[in-house]
Amino acid sequence: MGDISEFFDRSEFACFCGCGLDTVDAELLSDLDSIRTHFERPVTINSGCRCPEYNRSVGGAENSQHLLGRAADIVVDGITPALVQELAEQLDVHGLGEYSTFTHIDSRNGTARW
Repeated sequence: MGDISEFFDRSEFACFCGCGLDTVDAELLSDLDSIRTHFERPVTINSGCRCPEYNRSVGGAENSQHLLGRAADIVVDGITPALVQELAEQLDVHGLGEYSTFTHIDSRNGTARW
């Protein structure tokens, strides 16, 4: 049981640089809970909230949703990124990117796919 939702702890979303930034958007959290519930498998947050310095250091987009606590790069245990993306489409996730080892989801205003 998580401290900010049924499945997630705030610490899972903290910026990796150690600055203490750990903002999480409620809509993003709801989408992640839905993904976890659907697959009945653990969801690992590879990257959540990022401060500007850390975002630059990892080559993140200048206007990355990670900077606002509105994005997460995730892996669902035993599920391919393609299947995670299919479910995210059904959930009407606003921002969605499929990569070979993870899926990016975000709760931006508007829709983006890559």
